[in-house]
Amino acid sequence: MRNLSVLIQGLLSLIFVGIFPLLADELAIDYEKMRIGDPSLEEGQLKLMLNPMTRDELDEISHAWRNSLKETVQKISDLSLEEKKSPELIEVKVKQLALLRTVLAELKKKGGDPSDLKIYADAVSGTEFTVNENRSFWTRYSSWIYSKEGGVKWGIQLLKFAVIMLIFWVLAAFVRRIVRRAAEKSNRFSELLEQFMIKISFRAILLVGLLVALATVGINVAALLTVIGGASFIIAFALQDTLSNFAAGVMLLIYRPFDVGDSVEVDGVFGTIGQVSLVSTTIKTFDNKVVLVPNKNVWGQIITNSSSSTERRVDMIFGIGYDDDYEKAKQILEQILSEHELVLDEPQPVIQMHELADSSVNFICRPWVKTEDYRQVHGDILKRAKSEFDQAGISFPYPQQDVHIHQVN
Repeated sequence: MRNLSVLIQGLLSLIFVGIFPLLADELAIDYEKMRIGDPSLEEGQLKLMLNPMTRDELDEISHAWRNSLKETVQKISDLSLEEKKSPELIEVKVKQLALLRTVLAELKKKGGDPSDLKIYADAVSGTEFTVNENRSFWTRYSSWIYSKEGGVKWGIQLLKFAVIMLIFWVLAAFVRRIVRRAAEKSNRFSELLEQFMIKISFRAILLVGLLVALATVGINVAALLTVIGGASFIIAFALQDTLSNFAAGVMLLIYRPFDVGDSVEVDGVFGTIGQVSLVSTTIKTFDNKVVLVPNKNVWGQIITNSSSSTERRVDMIFGIGYDDDYEKAKQILEQILSEHELVLDEPQPVIQMHELADSSVNFICRPWVKTEDYRQVHGDILKRAKSEFDQAGISFPYPQQDVHIHQVN
């Protein structure tokens, strides 16, 4: 035990006598580097050494760092006049600027006024002097690009922004796929509402991602939203017609009076629904015209949807002469309807006398067909009825009027 105690005392003596003086010498060297503005110091080391210093001491040290930076800038300028360039000096200058700003920040924290020195640092931070114009751009902005408060900082911020937007874009695409599959499995939604839900889910997530990305790079999102909210009244007044169309578009999506591909008559336009957005409805007429109708006009008008049911009745009126055989004409129409493969058996077709008109005996012919077969059946029956009536000698009378003349002697 006694030998162990002696050994420990010897080690302690070695530490105090040998190692501590070395550490003290090294620490003294570091403080000397700090006082002369030596750029070989590390920023974290410099902060620790500056922390216990007073305002007057920091003011003196800040001028030393300014002078050290000035010497480096002078050397770079001299080389530029000779059309030479020293990347090593530029790296030294960048580090001196960063260390000088560290000193100025500590000086300001202790109540000092570093404004003049800060102006000088900002003035030389992004400027390099060169005679060669081809090199001037790089030498002018190289220090800014490599500085932690310049290009490096903004490069990191842009990288953060891009990564966050990419993550939210992948998330939005994933959610859009889920919404599409859920909507396809459900029969409760129209195609218009499905497309709206798919688009709005994708864009809403991207909007959230944009706000998160902006907040991450230091932009005050709350202030931005406040400005947008303050301007909303002006925007609403300027876009009142658009907002009316938007509200009508939402009502169309909710109440679903029609769907894509339906044959409708809206605001005097008859055709097939091509697309419905939140502000307008696109209708393709049967003569191949594309008509864009504002949604407020669609919602505010009577909407006739011919495709809402799977079956549709074909209404036709035939007029024959008073001298023609009505029963024979009825038999011909019954035969035409029974032989047409697209005419439905149920509900049964109706053929009966309708009226005794001025020039003809009119009767109605009402077969039922699938909605998509309406136009074909209508044309086929008219064509064959004309042919069969002509062969049977049944006439389609022209409008006529009997004039009785009374002769007075």
